[in-house]
Amino acid sequence: MEFRAFLFCFIAVVLLTPFVKKLAIYLGATDYPDARKVHKRLMPRLGGLGIFLSVLLGVSLFMPGSVYTWPIMVGATIIVATGIVDDIFSLSPLYKLSGQTLAAVIVIVNGVEVEFINLPYGGQMDFGMFSFPITLLWIVGITNAINLVDGLDGLAAGISAIALLTISGMAITMGNTFVMFAGLMMFGATLGFLIFNFYPAKIFMGDTGAMFLGFMIGVLSLLGFKNVTLFSLVIPILILGVPISDTIFAIVRRAMTGQPIMKPDSAHLHHSLLKLGYSHPETVIMIYTMSALFSLSAVFFSQATLVSSLLMMMIILITIELMVEITGVAGERYRPILKRIEAARSKE
Repeated sequence: MEFRAFLFCFIAVVLLTPFVKKLAIYLGATDYPDARKVHKRLMPRLGGLGIFLSVLLGVSLFMPGSVYTWPIMVGATIIVATGIVDDIFSLSPLYKLSGQTLAAVIVIVNGVEVEFINLPYGGQMDFGMFSFPITLLWIVGITNAINLVDGLDGLAAGISAIALLTISGMAITMGNTFVMFAGLMMFGATLGFLIFNFYPAKIFMGDTGAMFLGFMIGVLSLLGFKNVTLFSLVIPILILGVPISDTIFAIVRRAMTGQPIMKPDSAHLHHSLLKLGYSHPETVIMIYTMSALFSLSAVFFSQATLVSSLLMMMIILITIELMVEITGVAGERYRPILKRIEAARSKE
């Protein structure tokens, strides 16, 4: 049944995307090239609608009954509607944030909420009144994180596919049927869309797709790992390590340079790798590899002891820091570790 659900969504998006492409052109949902963007020609950008419709059909046919099913799909519909309007008319960040917040609130009030975590040595940490804002921040944050990495052909779709496969695989081991089915259907739809979206892309997913993928990944990762141990809470963060770290450093970079946090720039990870001389497909494959390594570390982390988990976290954090300094994601002047290494070498 699980494989049939995956295959159905894969085939559905392959069949739907050509029609969505024509619809995007007809509605004027197109992306014009500019100085910040990599593509050089007019591109239709409503591809996320095909992903959403295929998943909606899959949910109707295959999804086991759950109290979460329709609240999540209602929230997803709001996200997609917001994305469609943005892809056609270019909404302001405030309006997009409003749509994302409304969608998140709908799923939270219907039970998708992190209420507590179990501590390593017994007992619980109850979030109490902070449960709602923490959950809201996570869902909206991941929605925007996937949107921010959607800068190269196939990049956001590939990162999302890797994250969804990891979440689905871990849901299988934990016996979480709902997350397993939803994750596999999302994975199938995203993988099918990559046929049209990988370099050279024939259609972009647009904010419709990036926000839908981000929203669903944010929600499914919560359902898969909520109310677990303190260290298990790190697992979804690791799975989404690339978009989360890229978003955090974008905020830091803009704050350090006095730029508005919501203002787009051309210093994200993919921009930085392109500036280092890597080609478009090479950059995408490199970031896929980083995402896969983060996901693999999440799997190892879920099976590790407390000491091993702490050691692994230290290694991961140091690796992220070095990657940021080498690529210049946080700014060309941000090189604390590399400067110390260079200073130590100069003294030898």
